[in-house]
Amino acid sequence: MVIEILFPELCCLYGDAANAELLLRSVPGAQAERTPPRRRPAFLDRDVGLVYMGSMTERGQQMALSALAPYRDEIERRVDGGARVLVTGNAVEIFGKYIDCGDGTRIDGLGMFDIYAKRDMAHRYNGLFLGKYGQTEIVGFASRFSHMYDIAGDDAGALFKTVRGAGRSPGDSREGLRRGNFMATYVLGPLLILNPPFTRMLLRDMGEPGAAPPFEYAAMEAYEARLREFKNPKTGFEY
Repeated sequence: MVIEILFPELCCLYGDAANAELLLRSVPGAQAERTPPRRRPAFLDRDVGLVYMGSMTERGQQMALSALAPYRDEIERRVDGGARVLVTGNAVEIFGKYIDCGDGTRIDGLGMFDIYAKRDMAHRYNGLFLGKYGQTEIVGFASRFSHMYDIAGDDAGALFKTVRGAGRSPGDSREGLRRGNFMATYVLGPLLILNPPFTRMLLRDMGEPGAAPPFEYAAMEAYEARLREFKNPKTGFEY
């Protein structure tokens, strides 16, 4: 199996690169295709097990958009054809209509979802996240200068349901974006290390039902302890 990691030199904040590394260690014989911004994404021309893209700086978002914009229609066709993609952190924003930079300018996104992101560089949002993926509980963290909002009342498909913390924006019960096998979320952690049950399901959907995350027993103990902490009403969620 090949796991394509898009723009690892740009998408390397908050330890998110460990999501891809975890999958590579979970699947015997898995290989990494590390695609730089100057190269055409491999998944446009051949099947890969998963395409992964993680958090980046605001300048990195502009560079990533410039690299992906020429392939916008091909990316959408591949996603609608079943390509499996996982996007974490602020990388989720580049798949919306645009990013409002908060200074009177905006950056056009890939337009795959009817949402936009709005930045406030004077105020970083930091918080914990507790949510659900179906019946599976999800824990993680958020650290960002922006939030996402619907355009004209349209309701883009969500990935997680928020239980505590901020969804796409504070007070929004929807978190992330979902379109077929395309999954995108603001949740950091790294997501897959913090949530072994979700990782198990992802591996199954990638065609590896027998694969297991390394150190799964210890990861499950940490996950269950974090669930108890995040469910405690005395635990503060924003800081």
